[in-house]
Amino acid sequence: MRIPIRSPADLGLAIRAVRRSSRVRIDDLAATAGVSKQFTSDAEHGKPTMQFGLVLKLLAELGVPLEVDIPEEAVRTLDTLRSSAPSIPPPPSSKRRP
Repeated sequence: MRIPIRSPADLGLAIRAVRRSSRVRIDDLAATAGVSKQFTSDAEHGKPTMQFGLVLKLLAELGVPLEVDIPEEAVRTLDTLRSSAPSIPPPPSSKRRP
């Protein structure tokens, strides 16, 4: 299900909902994602100063893709930027999915 994310709190609630519905303990999620339990708790509570890369690790571990819906006219520009940017590794694959 796609849900709108308008704030860190929205994203935190989504992370917590997926974790709980998957019956994963917060410390287990933290360990498998390679982040601290405190970081995971902060993310679930919508701390606005989170490190984005680490939040992406939590999402990947939960099997939750993050997508951005950009205007169609921006796609060509994005492709050009990607082709001229240094190589960026693909996001980590999900290890968990209920």
